[in-house]
Amino acid sequence: MKKALLSMMLLALMTAAGTSSVFAQTPHPPTREASPIETEVRRANTEEVDAFLHNDPRAMDRLWSEDFVVTNPLNKFVTKQQVLGMVHAGVLVITSYDRQIEYLRVYGDTVIAAGNETVVWGGKMPNAGKTEHLRFTGIWMKQRGHWQEVARHANIVPQ
Repeated sequence: MKKALLSMMLLALMTAAGTSSVFAQTPHPPTREASPIETEVRRANTEEVDAFLHNDPRAMDRLWSEDFVVTNPLNKFVTKQQVLGMVHAGVLVITSYDRQIEYLRVYGDTVIAAGNETVVWGGKMPNAGKTEHLRFTGIWMKQRGHWQEVARHANIVPQ
């Protein structure tokens, strides 16, 4: 009982001082070596960016699951075939693309990646020539022996 009371008092003092836990003082978890899965999914993310920069729908097709869906920055919900159609038609073109993964978490055969992107649109995009900043979340799954993206959400960050 005395230990519980002492712990509660210590917690109250720490909260009053603005440090309710060790994590409040450390905004990021301790650095650790990336797992092989994290490394593979990060590589797949890099390949996806490269596929857009090189206008390579074959690479996109390989990286995306057959049932891949996206809520895209134009607020449209589209399928893999629709995205590939926009790439083939010259509508979806990205001339500059920087992706920063801020969060990557492995859940067995599923990985969640989230972060920010800076893109310059090209082609027949409504914002062609403009630089825009995005927030994204991508969901990757191990399918048929390799990692494929199954779902993605990206939105434009208002200025």
